[in-house]
Amino acid sequence: MKKLFYIIIICLTSQFAYAAGSDSSSDDTKSNYYKDAKKLVNRAGKLEKKEKVEKAKKLYSQAFEKLEKAYSSDSNNPDILNYMGYTSRKIGNFEQAEKFYLKGLNIKPDHYGINEYLGELYVQTNRIDKANERLEVLKNCNCDEFKELELIIKTRGVKVY
Repeated sequence: MKKLFYIIIICLTSQFAYAAGSDSSSDDTKSNYYKDAKKLVNRAGKLEKKEKVEKAKKLYSQAFEKLEKAYSSDSNNPDILNYMGYTSRKIGNFEQAEKFYLKGLNIKPDHYGINEYLGELYVQTNRIDKANERLEVLKNCNCDEFKELELIIKTRGVKVY
C-alpha cells in the first residue's frame, strides 16, 4: 500500500511540475522569436556578402515576422525595435524602418545600434545632416558603431560634422 501511495504522489508531483514548466516554456517561446530572428538576420547578412540579395531579403522578411511576435509580448524592448528597423531597411522599407528606430530611441535615446542604423538609413535616403546628428550622439561612446557610421558618411564624400 505504501508503494501505491508513493507512486500516486510521484505522479501528481510530476504533473504539477510539468504544468508549472509549461508556463515558463511559453515565455521561452516568446524570447525564442527574438533569438530565431537574430539567427535569420545573421544568415541573411552572409548571403548578402555572397551577393545573394533576393535570398537575403527573404530571410530578412522571415526575421521581421518573428520580431513582430517578439514585439507583441515585449513592446518596450529597444533591441527588438532595432532589429525590426534593421530588417525593414534591408528589404527596402525605409519609412517603416525609421518608425521602428525612432520608437526604440524613445525608449533608449543612447542605444548605440539604433543610432548607428538610423544614421545609415539617413545616408541611404540622402539626409546627411540627420546622419551627422546620429554620429554626434555616438561621438563619446568609444564604440564600433561610431566608427562604422563615420566611415559610411565619409565614404559618401560628405564632410562629417
